[in-house]
Amino acid sequence: MTTDHDVLAQHFEAHRGHLRAVAHRVLGSSAEAEDAVQEAWFRLSRSEAARIDNLGGWLTTVVGRVCLDMLRSRGSRGERPLDAVGPRPAAGADPEQDALLADSLGIALLVVLDTLTPAERLAFVLHDLFAVPFEEIATVLGRTPAAARQLASRARRRVRGAEPAAGDPVRQRAVVDAFLAAVRDGDFDALVGVLDPDVVARSEAGVSTGALAVARGASGYTALAGLARPALVDGRAGLAALVDGRVERVLAFTVVRDRIAAIDIATTPERVAKLEVRLV
Repeated sequence: MTTDHDVLAQHFEAHRGHLRAVAHRVLGSSAEAEDAVQEAWFRLSRSEAARIDNLGGWLTTVVGRVCLDMLRSRGSRGERPLDAVGPRPAAGADPEQDALLADSLGIALLVVLDTLTPAERLAFVLHDLFAVPFEEIATVLGRTPAAARQLASRARRRVRGAEPAAGDPVRQRAVVDAFLAAVRDGDFDALVGVLDPDVVARSEAGVSTGALAVARGASGYTALAGLARPALVDGRAGLAALVDGRVERVLAFTVVRDRIAAIDIATTPERVAKLEVRLV
């Protein structure tokens, strides 16, 4: 005998593929996407489903809110560390699905998405990749449609400028070299000039945002900069600080429009050991 719960589960399953695709592109991780979709089912099963007129739209909104909470939690804990940037599988993840995501969106786009604020990322993915109206996105974000449109527009500008620099190692290296020179010289103005105004710096200690805040933090690395060597870190332009011939600290950079949009810093032996670091 088919119960109301069974019918509801069947309706949910009809939307599962779409919900997984939305969550995967917002979060960049198949494991986290599955968690978000499962949470949407829990919320649906506890709701008055009979009163939902547009189940697909309702579920997309719920998944969007869950993803937004996950992105914000990720940032508050200083997560998305260096070894998690890009389509790397997490525990229980599907590496094949993450590879397909990388192929469909491009590594550069995935990296740049990680430099956006949670609200910018969600607005961009929902609108530009899934054509969700700004009125619905505004509901997810708790903002006005105009504010949601502005968030997506700001994200779109950053994404459009990402591909050339992200794909040009010579340009990446020149920007990183300029960063290192500014730190070594103690040239605060030059340091600010090489950073994107909305730059994000992530480390085990937490997250810093904005060119002034990141520059103030980086200016304290003058002594450490003397130990830094140019490196490729998981294929990205980076720096490695060597002590007695051992890599003690690693920085990897995301370059957008010839400015540094993100810096990922690994300082613990465990984090450093997970990285592929090649001195150049």
